[in-house]
Amino acid sequence: MHERATAAITTLIVDDEPLASSELGYLLKEFPEIEIVGTGTNGLEAIDLIDKLEPDLVFLDVQMPGLDGVGVIRKLRERGGSLPHFVFVTAYDQYAVEAFRLEATDYLLKPLEKERLAESIERARRTILDKQKPVSPAPPRAQRTKLLVRSNNRNFIVDAQDVIYATIDNGLITLVAAQVEGQSNYRTIEELQAQLDPHIFWRAHRSYLVNINKIKEVIPWFKSSYQLRMADAKHTEIPVSRVQTKRLRELLKL
Repeated sequence: MHERATAAITTLIVDDEPLASSELGYLLKEFPEIEIVGTGTNGLEAIDLIDKLEPDLVFLDVQMPGLDGVGVIRKLRERGGSLPHFVFVTAYDQYAVEAFRLEATDYLLKPLEKERLAESIERARRTILDKQKPVSPAPPRAQRTKLLVRSNNRNFIVDAQDVIYATIDNGLITLVAAQVEGQSNYRTIEELQAQLDPHIFWRAHRSYLVNINKIKEVIPWFKSSYQLRMADAKHTEIPVSRVQTKRLRELLKL
């Protein structure tokens, strides 16, 4: 089978102009590899939708009220974690340098031309496929059984199996264990996850790593999604991302 036919590119459109958003959505329907999973109208909504939907690709207007497109990418990068690929869509060319400094996949000028849009989608498709290609397996890494947690100016050592979940916010990772909650010295969720038992710790969401043995309840949520109620003292509810819902059903035979 051809690569183009095997993998949909989940896509989010963010533009404060309804007509521009509708036009782009209409044009994207001509590309079978594109699956539009949502639309937003401003920068803050963009961040919320990216967190909830975890799209592969975001078509992002630059000039929007509140938080502009450049600000969206900056804020997401400050928080840490993996990001979607971004294509800026704007009527102004003066933001191009900043867009590519932020590693945007492409920069499209309005009014959109179908041929130019096709080039952009092909570029995004190849970038996404390259990212998904398996790399040569690294030698097995010893899994950590102990983790450092900093809390109230003290350094606690906890058993990894006692960690209930970890979350990242503004570039800071918080570990919640059975007896203590505090900050980790790891910089990213990916880095922490690589040190732990993959059969126990699961990336339920872009911002959350959970211990599957510490899930207390699975709660049906909006549009066939789920939330996890964890076994910590606060009974924290953690969202399961759209792309991880299938994995959850496999793990728990839902």
